[in-house]
Amino acid sequence: MSTTSAAPPSTPAPGTVTGTLAPLLTRLLGDPLPIRIRAWDGSEAGPADAPTLTVTSRRALRRLLWSPGELGLAEAYITGDIDVEGDLGEGLRRIRQATRERAGRPSLGPAERARALTAALRLGAIGARPAPPAGRAALRGSPHSKTRDRAAISHHYDLSNEFYALLLDPSMAYSCGYFTSEHATLAEAQTAKLELICRKLGLAPGMRLLDVGCGWGSLALYAAEHYRVEVTAVTLAERQHAFVRARADAAGLSGRVTVRLCDYREIADGPYDAISSIEMGEHVGAAQYPAFARRLHRLLRPRGRLLVQQMSRGAGAPGGGAFIETYIAPDMHMRPVGATVALLEEAGLEVRQVEALREHYSRTVDAWRDTLELRWDTFTDLVGEESARVWRLYLVGASLAFSERRMGVDQLLTVRPGADGTSGFPATPHAWYPAS
Repeated sequence: MSTTSAAPPSTPAPGTVTGTLAPLLTRLLGDPLPIRIRAWDGSEAGPADAPTLTVTSRRALRRLLWSPGELGLAEAYITGDIDVEGDLGEGLRRIRQATRERAGRPSLGPAERARALTAALRLGAIGARPAPPAGRAALRGSPHSKTRDRAAISHHYDLSNEFYALLLDPSMAYSCGYFTSEHATLAEAQTAKLELICRKLGLAPGMRLLDVGCGWGSLALYAAEHYRVEVTAVTLAERQHAFVRARADAAGLSGRVTVRLCDYREIADGPYDAISSIEMGEHVGAAQYPAFARRLHRLLRPRGRLLVQQMSRGAGAPGGGAFIETYIAPDMHMRPVGATVALLEEAGLEVRQVEALREHYSRTVDAWRDTLELRWDTFTDLVGEESARVWRLYLVGASLAFSERRMGVDQLLTVRPGADGTSGFPATPHAWYPAS
């Protein structure tokens, strides 16, 4: 019986690209390296059984010189100046772990910085800043002004209705699903999520529901069809607006679903019996969130319910990051869930229940990633290779962020109490969770 062991890390030959870079990389990431590195000259360094980062050109190093850190690495990946063989998520996880373990150690000193610059010169990496990939957000104006918010939303959600139809389940729900069993499909999880929201809101025929940030209409159409409520669905994305109107017409629900292309600050036709805001609050902004919560409070009738499903960040995690804010969701703001609870309470709402869905989001994002990979050629034909690589990186990184508890997502169910303090809530929430 023979035994095998992992191959030892290879030692790059002096004068090769990895031989030149290895001392600096081990200083930054530790020894042995957490991943394998292969350079454009064929030289390699790092563990043989680890995901392999392939540096395809000197331009990758130039990008990192101009944009050290997350954004430079992301743009090098988007453009194909670097690539990853093996599990991209595992590679990112190993690099994060290495940088986390290095936290608190002394930074590179002047002598090491000089050696790094000498290495860059030797490898021909010094030069003009490379052109950025396509797809960068280009926002102008004051943060969270109506004009800038509209542009920020359009950057992400107006990418292409065809793109999202390829990526999402048939309901077109672009938010965390609710997996009620180990073997539930994404479509089943999204239906379970919509049903859970309707139950928590206590919807009944004839009630008025305001859906702030309606996406492609999954909740608005579900509530109108299955609970026979009158829905006002609001979005800032022009393509979403047209899409939801067409879906409502096709389903024979246009009499119960009104779709508005407007800012939440322009809604003034309350009171509503219930309000939903599904993963829209992240786009409101830190300074504007108290006013956002107060407006939703004013739009509710007494004993009316508000359900906010919203992403959060861990207490010590930054949330977002340079890549997300540049290519995916500019001006997005996340806070720990407790801070959002406090803001809702300060607006006069009573928080009745908080349900964490963090693990559900990892499964949701993984399902989207599987679809992206399965239909890769179709996605690249539709939006181009660079945009598809942006989304691959985004989905892989998001799954890691949720699984590692750097990001979370929660349903916060609140009520506007009556003048006498009554809430109208049932004694227990058992009706929200039907027996399987």
